[in-house]
Amino acid sequence: MKSSIAHKLDQLSTRLEELNAILASAEATRDMDNYRKLNREHAELDPVVALYKLFQRAERDIAAANEMLGDPEMKGLAEAEIKEGKARLVTLEENLQCLLLPKDPNDDRNIFLEIRAGTGGDESGLFAGALLRMYARFAERRRWEVELISESASDLGGYKEVIVRIVGQGAYSILKFESGGHRVQRVPETESQGRIHTSACTVAVMPEADAVDNVVINPSEIRIDTFRASGAGGQHINKTDSAVRITHLPTGLVVECQDGRSQHKNKEKALSVLVARLRDKQVREQQVKTASTRKSLIGSGDRSERIRTYNFPQGRVTDHRINLTLYKIADIVDGDLTELTNALVAEHQAELLAQLAEVESA
Repeated sequence: MKSSIAHKLDQLSTRLEELNAILASAEATRDMDNYRKLNREHAELDPVVALYKLFQRAERDIAAANEMLGDPEMKGLAEAEIKEGKARLVTLEENLQCLLLPKDPNDDRNIFLEIRAGTGGDESGLFAGALLRMYARFAERRRWEVELISESASDLGGYKEVIVRIVGQGAYSILKFESGGHRVQRVPETESQGRIHTSACTVAVMPEADAVDNVVINPSEIRIDTFRASGAGGQHINKTDSAVRITHLPTGLVVECQDGRSQHKNKEKALSVLVARLRDKQVREQQVKTASTRKSLIGSGDRSERIRTYNFPQGRVTDHRINLTLYKIADIVDGDLTELTNALVAEHQAELLAQLAEVESA
């Protein structure tokens, strides 16, 4: 292990000991905000230090085995232990490097998931509905909550556009690579001659921002309109101007929310989506600036970039960014995304490790 990594791990071990002492003291709970902050830090450091201790133990085991090499009766056993220990060290070091990678500050946040129908007419709208169900089922498997924010239904039961909020620990860290163009190839139910059609949708995954009260939005830069909601919701929802549309004048971003009966709650939800979109726009602009230097293997964040194809006749799903093809389309569209999301996270970590190695070798 490189001395710089070992030094950092020693510092983290010392800090964890300090946190243990602080949290065990009687004064720790006097400031609950600081107490929660220290607990979060402890939860982040604990698995890193625990893995580092396993690494150090493996080093000691190898050293002890080396001392036994001089004993003819123990030499065979010692050589086997050394070989096994070195292999274990390699695995532990790789895992430690992954844990030490810079953490995305948004990883633990809830998300806003937007799905928009693209090319393909009615079939695209139906595909948007299928994607929403896929993500909703994935969230259900992880015991996350899904809250409808806004929807614009298409004629045949799908969506022109739909926005949901997904509440769950690490939602953004797992689903952030879903942003981009999703393409489907299948025979539509409305196709009488059995021809395969290709249609597409775009997906945007945005981390939920902090409370809107903590984000400065100039009131003169937004226009708020109210109108009567359309669609299901009973008599009340269609008799009052509870739906809210917010337009951010400098960027032209428009957000609508008509899910609830309360105009105030709809305004609050719409502002939350607007803030998330504005921050997402800033992130994507920054990605464009840095793309010329280095483009991530898992995509540039461009919404128009085709990231995945769902081919129903062949029963396959292909993620084009990492050249991964899985022949389990029925399971995937039913929400079994774990293999895909794990592969994307692993590829991202590999890219970060490659960048780190370049910096250290420079």
